[in-house]
Amino acid sequence: MAEILHSFAWWAFSNKMLDKAKLLREAKRIGYDGVEMIGEELWPAVKDAGLRLASMGGHKSLTDGLNKRHNHERIERELKENLAKAKEHEVHALICFSGNRWGVPDAEAVQVCADGLKRVAGDAEKAGVTLVLELLNSKVDHQGYQCDRTWWGVEVVRRVGSPRVKLLYDIYHMQIMEGDVIRTLRDNIDDIGHFHTAGNPGRKDLDDEQELYYPAIAKAIQATNYRGYIGQEFSPKGEPIPALEAALKACR
Repeated sequence: MAEILHSFAWWAFSNKMLDKAKLLREAKRIGYDGVEMIGEELWPAVKDAGLRLASMGGHKSLTDGLNKRHNHERIERELKENLAKAKEHEVHALICFSGNRWGVPDAEAVQVCADGLKRVAGDAEKAGVTLVLELLNSKVDHQGYQCDRTWWGVEVVRRVGSPRVKLLYDIYHMQIMEGDVIRTLRDNIDDIGHFHTAGNPGRKDLDDEQELYYPAIAKAIQATNYRGYIGQEFSPKGEPIPALEAALKACR
């Protein structure tokens, strides 16, 4: 069985906690290994709590991303700057975005995104940091986003051909776009470098009021050769600490 690491997205849980240090300490107590997308001013508190930095944003922006060649110079600069930070502070992954379509055909955009990532793949390899291209749904939350199906993201990753360029497979987003989550992740696990979770519909807790059965999904991931994080990225219905505890239980 693979050793799965567990993390949570700071933005999703911290807005309900006044005591930020307590949230970090409680997450560690519950059994989390890392935290994602947390401001640099809190990185010392993350270390003090015994947690790791699982991910951070790699470049700007979600809608204006790698699928435009005129963005490549800017994104290369931003990624290199953040790779230096990630190496120094042992951040596991930098999140990357295709950007919205805005008339760019899918077949053309695959190569454009791959070319943009190739510019920094060697730097990521040297830094020991993984660049993860995020899969998002274009049906509900991010209309127009181009990397909205697994096959498309996989094609980008494979054209880059680097062990440090992978997909961020967001289970919630891909349930909306495709379904068939377990078969898809099994078939493409070598191209996946990070997972995100949330209940669907609603992007809330991993409970019995949504359609995804996370114990089976987690078991399927554990049965592969995956070595990385499953990150909780949902907005809790109630208090964040019990929600984090229940989510971790569902994913172990």
